[in-house]
Order: sequence, then C-alpha cells, then structure tokens
Amino acid sequence: MRAVILSARTGGHTDELIRALTDRGHSGQVLPYEGLVARLGPPLQAHLASEQTSILDADVVLARIIPGGSLEQIIYRVDALHWIEDRGVPVVNSPHAIERCVDKFYTTTLLHGAGLPTPETVVCERLDEAMAAVRAMGDVVIKPIFGSLGHGMIRVSDPDVALRVLRPLDQVRSVFYVQRAIDHGGRDLRLLVVGGRVLGAIERRAPEGEWRTNVAIGGVARAVDPTPEMEQMALGAAAAVGADYAGVDLLPARDGSLFVLEVNGIPGWRGFQRATGLDVAAAIVEHAERCVQSRRVPSIRPEEPLPV
Repeated sequence: MRAVILSARTGGHTDELIRALTDRGHSGQVLPYEGLVARLGPPLQAHLASEQTSILDADVVLARIIPGGSLEQIIYRVDALHWIEDRGVPVVNSPHAIERCVDKFYTTTLLHGAGLPTPETVVCERLDEAMAAVRAMGDVVIKPIFGSLGHGMIRVSDPDVALRVLRPLDQVRSVFYVQRAIDHGGRDLRLLVVGGRVLGAIERRAPEGEWRTNVAIGGVARAVDPTPEMEQMALGAAAAVGADYAGVDLLPARDGSLFVLEVNGIPGWRGFQRATGLDVAAAIVEHAERCVQSRRVPSIRPEEPLPV
C-alpha cells in the first residue's frame, strides 16, 4: 500500500504514521498542502501532484493538519481532498468529516440531531442576542467556531465582563458561540475512536487555577476504562460526523450527567499515547488498509464532467 500524508508540517504525528506504515510493509510520504497542483487537460485527463508526486496514484491519502491561510487557500485545499476522494482514492479522514469537525456549530448541530446530549448552546451574529444568552445561562463559555487546543475560549459569569469580551468580537464580525458552562470539577474524558471501535480513553484534569483540561496547556492525563455508556456516546459522535477516526471529548458533570462536548477530526494523540501505551498510528494504518481493500472507484461516464 502506498500512502500519501498531507500535512501542514512534519513532526511527531507524521513520523508515527510513517513508522506504522513501514512496520506493516507499506510506503508513506509526507507532502505539504501548499504544494498541491491540479492540472486539468483534455476530457477525462487530470492530474494532481505535489513535489512531482502524483496524489492520484496513491492507494490512500491520510489527511492531517490543514495549514492556515486565506479563505481561498483553505477552500482549495479541502476541495482538493474532495476531488481526490471522487477519483477513487480513499481519504482518511474524509473531507466531509473534516468540514464537519472543524466547525463547532456544524459539529454541535450534528450531535444534537443524532440525539446525543450536548450543553445548551446559542450561536448568533448579533451582540444583543449573545448578551441575552449570557444573561439567561449565567455561567457560560464563549468559544471561537474555528479553533482547537482550548485556544480562544473564555469562561464568564458576569454580564459586564461578557460585554467586554463580546464587543471586540462584534467589531471584527465574529460569530458568537455561547455555551452553558458545565460544573465538571476540572476533569473531562477523551475517547479515541478508530474504525468504528473505541481504542481507549483517558481522563484529563485541569492544572491548578485552570478550568480547561487540554494536555497542550498543562492538563494531566491518565488512562481510564470507559463505561459502555461512554463508548456508545463516543461511537455515536464519530458516526454523526462521519469520521474514520476521532478524538471525542465527553464532559461528566458533578450531578452524574454526561455530555458530548466536541469531536476532533484531526486529533493529536501524544498525550493519549503516553497515558495508555496504545499505538494509535498503527490503529489508523490498519483502518486505512481496510479502506483500501473495500474501496469502490466511482465510475465516470464520458459525458460527465470531471468533479472539481
């Protein structure tokens, strides 16, 4: 199997994937999204390459972090993933799943539609609507719709403080994502789902004086055994966004209720792997093998235009 890993950068995760591919007798190459060149020539002839390597000749594409850029650049990169998939090359995770997970509003609507418990949330563009949500909920977390690792999240319970936070966002035409804060005692759970099964779970505890639990900002992780309820919620969340593999964050409240908080479609796993000892990259490669073995190349009739 020949795999192409598209990523913003090389490092721990791409190195792990290359190692796992090599261990199983496959070849892998890391290429940058910025180098993608699409050439559309005569009817039914097309080419997509990066650094002189044909992407369409790969057996599978592993899509990792998409680098920041202009709106046009990001749309082009995701469109390229769609086009690769339309030409019969499996993309893991699929561009559909990436689009759904990168947008917190989109993710929340899909989780809610699947009947999974999520914290009360209001998403709007008008400052007065956002302030009304703050006053109604009392204790809230204000989040950017796009973002990860806990960056940009602010927890407020004072309406005056909330106004100071929201007004600058209004001036730059942000969309307000206001979510009821859950009393979780400084802990949450991350379950890693790969290929329709729960690989494992960790509990993350926030560092002293912090309410966010992300390992990237100092949270401490330890392996835990998920309950059947947790596993079903994680599997349901990954299925709701259509992810081949995902980090699903569950929030256990002090009163015993359990919420699905987020689904990460391009999850990091270093903290998870240190805590559990599980080989995440190997599990992803094994799933990629199954995708290649079961793939169905779409038939494109001569009269049909190429998908772009």
